[in-house]
Order: sequence, then structure tokens, then C-alpha cells
Amino acid sequence: MTSAQGGFRGWFAERKGVWSRLRFTSLRLRLVVVFGLVALTAAVSASGIAYWLNREAVLTRAQDAVLRDFQQEMQNRAGVLPERPTQFELQRTADQMANGSQRFSVLLIAENPDGRTVSGSSGGLSGFTLKDVPESLREAVNEEQEVSSTNKYAYHLYWQRVVEDDTPYLVAGTKVIGGGPTGYMLKSLEPEAKDLNSLAWSLGIATGLALIGSALLAQAAATTVLKPVHRLGVAARRLGEGKLDTRLRVSGTDELADLSRTFNNAAEALEKRVADMAARDDSSRRFVADMSHELRTPLTAITAVTEVLEEELEAETGSMDPMIEPAVRLVVSETRRLNDLVENLMEVTRFDAGTARLVLDDVDVADQITACIDARAWLDAVDLDAERGIHARLDPRRLDVILANLIGNALKHGGSPVRVSVRDADDEVVIAVRDHGPGIPEDVLPHVFDRFYKASASRPRSEGSGLGLSIALENAHIHGGEITAANSPEGGAVFTLRLPQDASSLTREDEETKGSDEKGEA
Repeated sequence: MTSAQGGFRGWFAERKGVWSRLRFTSLRLRLVVVFGLVALTAAVSASGIAYWLNREAVLTRAQDAVLRDFQQEMQNRAGVLPERPTQFELQRTADQMANGSQRFSVLLIAENPDGRTVSGSSGGLSGFTLKDVPESLREAVNEEQEVSSTNKYAYHLYWQRVVEDDTPYLVAGTKVIGGGPTGYMLKSLEPEAKDLNSLAWSLGIATGLALIGSALLAQAAATTVLKPVHRLGVAARRLGEGKLDTRLRVSGTDELADLSRTFNNAAEALEKRVADMAARDDSSRRFVADMSHELRTPLTAITAVTEVLEEELEAETGSMDPMIEPAVRLVVSETRRLNDLVENLMEVTRFDAGTARLVLDDVDVADQITACIDARAWLDAVDLDAERGIHARLDPRRLDVILANLIGNALKHGGSPVRVSVRDADDEVVIAVRDHGPGIPEDVLPHVFDRFYKASASRPRSEGSGLGLSIALENAHIHGGEITAANSPEGGAVFTLRLPQDASSLTREDEETKGSDEKGEA
């Protein structure tokens, strides 16, 4: 039972949470609700006022007619009775008074010739009795008032509305002026109550119809107002998706039309700005690519010369003048740096142009890392923790570029030993490169993969070009992988490379995209 209650409460809480999230999130719903509340308030107010006014008019009209007739009957019939009438005379007079146009019950009370109090009721013994008259009304009727210039009579007519068995009644009483019996009248107001109930039902139905009409009107208004807003939202989403030629059809002169014109102007300006930026970007990429290609020819010649000079430096004959030896070493070092920079720039332009492609092969990850470390003579500075047998279908050259940049960056900016670990997790190969240096400053972490970013502004001419980590990240992305940088709790920086074990699907997508592009050009 407890678990069932818990499940029900959970279901109810979930539905309640969904409703709390959804309620009033729709502009259409809010418009309908506001229209409905306004219409309901107006209809209820109008119906209430109309009911109150009609109720008072109906009751006052019926009450005045009954009281007027009763007072007239008291004067014309009860007033002609002897001062001490018999019960028979009272009974006969009461019956005559009750047969008037208003059809009310009458009770007459007086003292007979013997001095005893007798009464006569229009309904006989089972009719209207003194018990049906409220005590407060009897006291008011029997109270004698002082006669003055403003009050000509000692007794007055008093009335009161009472409800018995859900039926409203009008009770009135007075004494005959100049002496005589006391008369009471009981009139049922049930016909008037039924009329008022019918009026209330009519007003309620009118209120309901007004509410329904307001909801339909709100729906129509919401559709009229929200259709342009919906079109604007669709156009904004298309614009956000990069479809900069999106425009809205403008009609009318209202605020929504002005908003549509503003959107069209903004979209046009954005399209022009993006086109200009794309043109400048293409021009920049072409410039870098052309420059890199143009530099390769002189660099080849310069590299050949520097290799000869480097051989002279390494020769044991000592033919190199000691005065120019430092300059030669600087030329050799800067030529290599320039060569690396040109190669990196060409690689970057291939990524930007979308022409970089994968050449996949089945590789043993541990063997690949070992080959990368061995080729660069890093065996003594790198601690490898990788099991044999972790295979992946990747591009060996690009993987070597990634590893060389990550391990080289750790050796250059971190501290030895650099630890490289490999593990297999959920169809992914995870390679972590950790150094034992001071770590990466928190303000530098978000920018470590930015192009040409240097952590220290005071050392703009460091040995690196600022492109290594960026190229490594691009090579990871082209595999469908990712590289993240963080600081280890134990000290040092950790770069984590995640690559899929099989990147064949990416090459198929590239081939399909290339084929579709060729068809489009044809």
C-alpha cells in the first residue's frame, strides 16, 4: 500500500511539475485566459447588477401591492367591525379580506364582548396563526407611539420577510385606526422567487455564453495576432540555422508589419555582413595558402643551404669561423622553425577549406605511441602505460601529429616525466598525456587550443608557433573525437584525447558529401 501511494504521489508530482512548467508558457493560452477573465468579470458584474436591480424591483412591486391591498382591506372591512367583535365576525371578515386580488392569508385578533381574546383566520383552524408571526413584528405592531405633528397615528403598519421550508413569505401587521382588531397578513412570495430564479438562470446562461463567445473571440484574436509572431519565430529560427536569405512577407501598417520590416532589414544587413566576412575570410585563407605555397620553394633552397652549414658545424675539422658560428646556428634553428610554421599553416588552410581527408588504417595504439616517442628520441622522458592489443581504425599520420603535439607540449611547458596512458572505453580509445609541471593557469585553460595563443604575453617569440594544439584538436575532430585540457589534482596538466575505435563512417560521409557536391556542380 505504501509503495502504491508513493508511486501515485510520484506520478502526481510529475504531472504537477509538467503542468507548472507548461502553464502560461503559451501566449495563445494567456490571451484566451485574459479574454476569458475579462469577459467573466464583466458578465458576472453585469448579471449581478441586473439581478439585484430586478430582484428589488420585483419584490418591491409585489410587496407594495400586497401591503397597499392589506391596508385598504383593514380600513374597509376590519374597520367597520364592532370594537368588541365576536369570533364569527372576525372569521367572516378574515375570509372576505383573503379573497381579495392579492390572495393573502389574514389573521384578525380582538376582544369579544365577554372580554376574552378571540381570533379569526382566513384558513380556519389549520390556516394562518399567531405562531406564524415573528415576535419582533408583533411587538412592533402592538407598540403604541406618541401622537405628534409628525406622527398622526399611534399605530402603524409593519412588515417583515421570512423564509420557511425554503419558501419566502411576506408578513405584515397593523391595528385599525381609531380602535378595533389587530390584523396580520401572510403572503407567499414563491411566484416572485421562481421568477427571480428563472432570471438568475437566464443571467447565468448569458454569462456562460458570453464566456464562450469571449473564448472564441480570444482564439480568433490570438490567431490573428500570433500568426505573424509565429512566422517571425520560424524566420528567426531559419536565420539562426544559417539561412540568411530568409525574409518575411510584409503587409499592413501596424506594429507587427513594422516588426517584420525591421526583421527583414536586420536579416539583409546580417546577410551582407556575413557575406563580406566570408569573402574576407576566403581571401585570407587564399592568401595564407598562396603564401605558404610560395614560401616552400625558397624554403627548400634555404633548407638545403642550412643543412650544408649544419654539416660544417658538426664537422670536426673546425673550418667554421668561431665568430660566425652562433649566427649559423641561429639561421639553422630559425629555418627549421620557419619550415614548421609553413607546414602548420598549410595544414590549417586545408582544415579551413574542408579539404583535409582521413587515410585510415588498422593500428595498434600502443605501437603507434611508441613509434611517435621513439622517432623524436623521447623514450627517456616519457613513461608509457599502454596495453598491447588495443586496436583502432584511424589515420596513423594524423594520430602521430596529435601525439607529437601533446607530448611535445607537455615536455616543453610541463615537467618530466610525462606519463602517457591508454585505455579502451565504450568503443573509444582514451589517451591521457600528463606532465609534472605547475599546471595550466585557470585563465589560460579556455584558450589553450586557440590559434597563435601564447600563455605568456611577455614571451611572444617562443619556440612554438601557437598552432600545434589547434592542429591537434582539428585532427581529433576530423576523426570524430575530442581533446580536453585540465589540471590534475596531483599536480601538472592533463590532456585527454578521445577517438572512436573505427572512423570508417566519417570517411563514408565525406565521400557521400563530396559526391553530392560534384553532382550539384554538374
